[in-house]
Amino acid sequence: MEILRTQLPDVLLISPKVFGDERGFFLESWQNQRYAAFNIPGPKGWAQDNVSRSARGVLRGLHFQFPTLQGKLITVLEGEIFDVAVDIRKNSPTFGKWTGHVLSAKNIQQLWIPKGFAHGFLVMSESAVVSYKASDLYTPAEEKTLLWNDPELSIQWPCDVPPQLSEKDQQGICLSAFSPSLLPEYTP
Repeated sequence: MEILRTQLPDVLLISPKVFGDERGFFLESWQNQRYAAFNIPGPKGWAQDNVSRSARGVLRGLHFQFPTLQGKLITVLEGEIFDVAVDIRKNSPTFGKWTGHVLSAKNIQQLWIPKGFAHGFLVMSESAVVSYKASDLYTPAEEKTLLWNDPELSIQWPCDVPPQLSEKDQQGICLSAFSPSLLPEYTP
């Protein structure tokens, strides 16, 4: 397994060891001891597994919960996405910064997004199936949506046409408009 720190040091790009031949491949998408060495939750640290399927051009996000924060381990099972994490932790040295990575069924990479980050992705293939482990349960009443095209963030989404957004995502708000009381604290 290879771990690369991204521009946001707490967000990790993971390349699991893949064993493949002409029949296909096998990999461990999560293994307690190896992942725990990088502060990724252990067996009692996962609360929920989620899978979404989306068509080309669908943009989901940028989502976060507060006060019940979620860490997420993102894996693409089919297709290709551009996956984005935004640091929204008050007083963090990287507050308001983002990192984006192409994740696909071909490159078999994962992205670890710790608690205190907003998350979203854009589907770049005909369709994509995305799996993510979450460290805490989804709490609809606590979900917040950061505007996907917040001009202050200047996320460079790789799309040449307007993305397809849910009504909720269309109504996201800019990071600077969030009350500080609705953002998590940075704890080094």
